[in-house]
Amino acid sequence: MKKLIPFTAVCATLVLAVAAGAADQPAAAAAPKPAAKELFPDSVVAKGKGVEVKRSQVDEAYSLFKANVAASGRAVREEDRNRDQAMLLDRIISTKLLVARATEEDKKKAAENADKYIAETKKRLPSEEFFELQLKSIGLTPATYRERLLEQAICEEVINREVRDKNQVTEAEIKKFYDENPKEFEQPEQVRAAHVLISFKDPTDPNPNPGAKRDLPAAQKEEKKKLAESILARAKKGEDFAKLAKEFSDDPGSKDKGGEYTFARGRMVPEFEAAAFATPPGQVSDLVTTVFGYHVIKVLEKIPAQKVELAKVADDIKRYLANEKVQEEMPKYLQKIREEAKVEILDPNLKVQTPAAPRPPAASAPKK
Repeated sequence: MKKLIPFTAVCATLVLAVAAGAADQPAAAAAPKPAAKELFPDSVVAKGKGVEVKRSQVDEAYSLFKANVAASGRAVREEDRNRDQAMLLDRIISTKLLVARATEEDKKKAAENADKYIAETKKRLPSEEFFELQLKSIGLTPATYRERLLEQAICEEVINREVRDKNQVTEAEIKKFYDENPKEFEQPEQVRAAHVLISFKDPTDPNPNPGAKRDLPAAQKEEKKKLAESILARAKKGEDFAKLAKEFSDDPGSKDKGGEYTFARGRMVPEFEAAAFATPPGQVSDLVTTVFGYHVIKVLEKIPAQKVELAKVADDIKRYLANEKVQEEMPKYLQKIREEAKVEILDPNLKVQTPAAPRPPAASAPKK
């Protein structure tokens, strides 16, 4: 089955991922010098009922925007400055308006979601230091990052309450989508397999990519191979494979689950995938070498290609369709709350045609 993208952060583009268009205080690194401030007063560039945006806020957002673009290997064109800053101002205004509509319950849920997201992000990174270095590269501290993420989460809660909850998806709509998009629910052939990884990578190498770390010296690498071969022999004799994985595997993502993964073609490194698909269920492959180390693989089950039944994907479809409805309603909703606040753009160079609506991930569902 193709995976429908969950819409977890409807306001993501309002704050440019971790960028901070809506902050009331500029980051320390971006603070203007006193002399410059005297020469160029921090003028108000937009205002409305309960909303005021100053030039320094747009400048800070633009600096963070450029840092994010640079981090992705691209460059911001100087000739696009006015257009980009107008877009950022529009998002700052939208964020401020949404935050102003938040209830205490919205704020409570948002804080929980923001902290959960930060915790999950840190788990995926090598260390706390690496996390902080990534933030520093775009001009943020952990504290300012949380503030910005909290704003994003508050926006999402307001949108959930004022837009999403008023545009519910029906069972008929779910069934219609399922029937009209059969290819979205084709599940290719899969393998359920367990493995024990004996890594021959140097654990002192700071490279965060496990497969790119340097290899251990030849003698130590040979010792690792002998260990893997001994585990292979024990597995072929019928020892409990899950216990072997929990005791010996160097794969933190699977060892606590007995080394198990379920995957289709194209999801694993070629050598691992070829061995898994070629080995009959219940059998143990020969020793497999990949960029990560030596693998002992036991195939537990072959799952044939099939169409996933509606009951198993109904919740995914419901979320997907709900996101589509939110995306359709957002421009009208943002325009409405801007008109209610009587927002004015005071700098003619920072005007855009329509309010920037939050955009979810691409509507088409990607392949697994």
